[in-house]
Amino acid sequence: MDTNVLVSGLLNPFGKPGSIVDAVLSRRAKLAYDDRILIEYMEVLARPRFGFTKEQRERFFAIMPFQVRVQTTPWPHKPSPDPADTMFLEAAAAAGSRLVTGNMKHYPEYCRGPVHVVTPAEWLETA
Repeated sequence: MDTNVLVSGLLNPFGKPGSIVDAVLSRRAKLAYDDRILIEYMEVLARPRFGFTKEQRERFFAIMPFQVRVQTTPWPHKPSPDPADTMFLEAAAAAGSRLVTGNMKHYPEYCRGPVHVVTPAEWLETA
């Protein structure tokens, strides 16, 4: 799950990203992540503009032991137009899973390699 889906889901639990976050929190779905993704999640959720309390962040991160920690390899395909987002492609490929994003423009066809990139709506249709 790209960070934008996580943030959107936590800010608005009634939207499509919120349904995905709920599936993760209730263990009906799992996140694939590595250290870079974990650090990004931690840094972004701590930004004051989002208003997440320390307790809210701790409750979310308490689920990480139940998720899929992956060992990634360098991306052999073209990088994302936002190179920092390539780590999500690497994690999805390592887990053999789809990548859910709210920013499809960050993952055009030419950079996806074997990873199936979907919107939150598409993920929910097939979950």
